[in-house]
Amino acid sequence: MKPSTSSPRIKQPYGWIVASDEFRRASQLLSDGAFKLFVHLALKADSRTGRAPAAYKELAAELRKSKRAIVTYSAELSAKNVCDVRPGDNQYCTTVFEVCDSFWPYERETSSSFSKSDPYVAEVRHLYLALGCTRAKFGPADMRKAQEFEQRGMTLEIVENALLLGASRKYSSWLDGNDSAPIGSLAYFENLVAEIQQRPLPQGYKEYLRVQLKKLAKTWARQTRSQSGCEQ
Repeated sequence: MKPSTSSPRIKQPYGWIVASDEFRRASQLLSDGAFKLFVHLALKADSRTGRAPAAYKELAAELRKSKRAIVTYSAELSAKNVCDVRPGDNQYCTTVFEVCDSFWPYERETSSSFSKSDPYVAEVRHLYLALGCTRAKFGPADMRKAQEFEQRGMTLEIVENALLLGASRKYSSWLDGNDSAPIGSLAYFENLVAEIQQRPLPQGYKEYLRVQLKKLAKTWARQTRSQSGCEQ
């Protein structure tokens, strides 16, 4: 019987990654624990950017390791230039892990791939990621939502006001003791965008929101560090 020359079918089309020479080199370079963390992060990462936002506490639970071990493995990934590790403060002490080019098997999509063609989307992305209470990810669905705002005639000022107002409410909710996840997508602000389009903010209120948001973010970061003892 002649063997088939067609490519084998993948049973599960999601939750996997190309394991090529990059993974082989990583397995030879890293300790067992750090390599296991690398593989776990690669499976979680956005294939377009190579980024995986995650909290040390979350990774420790998923890999059944101590938080201290995860911190050690993360430091090894950074020291050996396998991952760029960027800590950040939010409710879950989220850190953004980005697999370095020499260990990422996909062509990387950068923000410039759409910023030149659509400056509106690029500016919305910048405003969204600067809030500090999101999951540090602006994916294709967020890009489409931004393009939808633009097509509906929502000015950047309207969108910015909605982001500032929504983020301020999120931080205030956390500080009031409400346990909820960080903002997961731009769609979170859709109702606020429509609300502000119909009833614009009073003159000077945007500047107030900017100042208030910075204060709330700093207060939340201090409270989170003191209460949960998150070490980066």
